[in-house]
Amino acid sequence: MKKAFVIISFLSIIIVALSFSKESLRSIYSKPPAEWPKPTIDFGVQWTELGVLPESPIEKYKDSLKNIIELGKALFFDTRLSGSGKISCATCHQPELSWTDGKEKSIGHEGAITKRNSPTIQNTWFYKRLFWDGRSKDLQDQAFAPINSETEMHSEMHQVMQKLSRVKGYKNLFKEAFGIEDIDPFVMTEAIATFEKTIVSGETRFDKFLKGNKKALSNSELRGLHIFRTKARCMNCHNGPLFTDNQFHNNGVQLNNNSDNDNGYYIVSHKEEDIGKFKTPSLRDAANTGPWMHNGRLKTMDLVLLHYKNEAGRIKGVDTLIQDVFLNTKETTDLLAFLKTLSSKPLPFKKPILPE
Repeated sequence: MKKAFVIISFLSIIIVALSFSKESLRSIYSKPPAEWPKPTIDFGVQWTELGVLPESPIEKYKDSLKNIIELGKALFFDTRLSGSGKISCATCHQPELSWTDGKEKSIGHEGAITKRNSPTIQNTWFYKRLFWDGRSKDLQDQAFAPINSETEMHSEMHQVMQKLSRVKGYKNLFKEAFGIEDIDPFVMTEAIATFEKTIVSGETRFDKFLKGNKKALSNSELRGLHIFRTKARCMNCHNGPLFTDNQFHNNGVQLNNNSDNDNGYYIVSHKEEDIGKFKTPSLRDAANTGPWMHNGRLKTMDLVLLHYKNEAGRIKGVDTLIQDVFLNTKETTDLLAFLKTLSSKPLPFKKPILPE
């Protein structure tokens, strides 16, 4: 009786799988996301449904903030903020590379190799904490760190203030932006943070699909969307319109390559269970922002998927949300195809003329 029940159940699964054709899949995902099949989410995980790219919280105020944004833009591209006069924020966050530098680990002062890979600054207003280890609470606080870092911009705030104060053009910009000529580090970082909040991803084919263009995704990409939400378990960490849970996880990359001795979120929390945890990055524009992971160890998106398929779930100490995922070649191809629909070409950007 038990054997017969198993056979019947197995046949039922086959029948359901066969009936789940690409036509029905397109029909299902042509509905509003609220009506999509429930994703594979582990018990206790708080998640948000996927959605279109939201606008920056300052988008509607950009006209009134224009002078502050222009000041922040100039400061972001100005190498005078560094001790050597050779490095700016834009050295590691280049607009034509989707605001990354394309390197495994960034190059800092006098050619020093920094500890981590430079993440994109697109949509950074969304994160609750910044840097891979979450040590900054907001963009203004984050702007201090690279300037003062010995291996990055290798400068000190009082030196930066002295240099900028000697630039007549900056006195004018600060006066237009804040009504003051005295250049203050907190006002300076506020301007940089305000500019960074204007940096957003472009509209992707996935956004167009959600907005009603049901031909924006191919059958392979649609299958990949379904695999992303179900069998691959991706939505346990990569959910919501920005494809990130805004949390910190140990995905096994650090444990599998501990030569860089990076404790991650532990330096903030000081809890042993947080050793090796890093911020979940957004998957928007991920196809443009390699190499991937906090240490840039994975050089292709195929290797990223291979890590989660064949390595991560077997590494001792990895997050319990990360388990072995058994995807065949076709499923892997479809998942990769979907992930690429989350990226768009870098938006046109006009670099500033720096004040003299």
